[in-house]
Amino acid sequence: MFQNHRARPCPPMPGMPRHWCEDEHLLASPCQQPEDFTLQDPWRVWRISSEFVEGFDALARVNRAVTLFGSARVKPGDPTYAAAQETARLLGQAGFSIITGGGPGVMEAGNRGADDIGARSIGLNIQLPFEQHANPYADTQVTFRYFFVRKTMFVKYALGFVIFPGGFGTMDELFESLTLIQTGKIRNFPVVLYDTAHWKGLLDWMRGALLERGLVSAHDLDLMILCDTPEEACSAVVRSTQDTDWLAAMEEMARMEAQRAYGRHHED
Repeated sequence: MFQNHRARPCPPMPGMPRHWCEDEHLLASPCQQPEDFTLQDPWRVWRISSEFVEGFDALARVNRAVTLFGSARVKPGDPTYAAAQETARLLGQAGFSIITGGGPGVMEAGNRGADDIGARSIGLNIQLPFEQHANPYADTQVTFRYFFVRKTMFVKYALGFVIFPGGFGTMDELFESLTLIQTGKIRNFPVVLYDTAHWKGLLDWMRGALLERGLVSAHDLDLMILCDTPEEACSAVVRSTQDTDWLAAMEEMARMEAQRAYGRHHED
């Protein structure tokens, strides 16, 4: 039988400080909490609520923005970094603010491109067990304790996503945005995937492993817009704001397929 015990932080990687994060406390199983954990979580709700308020307050005047995602591991001089910087510059020139995760790599490139053109440059950083330094190109910096609060801000204040090659965090944001569109939580929301060759393997797998088994519909796959130049990425976002019918039909077909699936499940 398991005994309650206080969760212990994982040992730090060599040369890296290790800190407890609020997300870790929140997501820890009851068996990893002190015996009085039921007295802690209700009070944690107040901190979560205050973090939402802080985010809403900081971003209240953002009304035309695009969120850029991609790897934190690419460096200046990498083609992906250069593409993200130029895409952000073009979007800023078109009147959009740029939102990123506030860190290095594609995030830095996005904020840097916005800064180059004088557009508002927003970095939404996250507290991690190891230090993530904010990049110097964001004129608005907000640091969050909870991933789900930060993710809400990425979606709420953006008119669309431009997604560059990246890892698990990037994939998380991609599939969450598709789910929100498919279920009708967000509408007229372009999801632009940059670098067709990079995404080809994933899309081929989705067509085979998912579409052929009926686990997704063809309309779901239509929700992703592929592009290979910063100009194409910017054009897709601009078009979605000028021609609201362009995405509406594709999104509605995906929602109808999802409704049919949930309806059949309910009837069974």
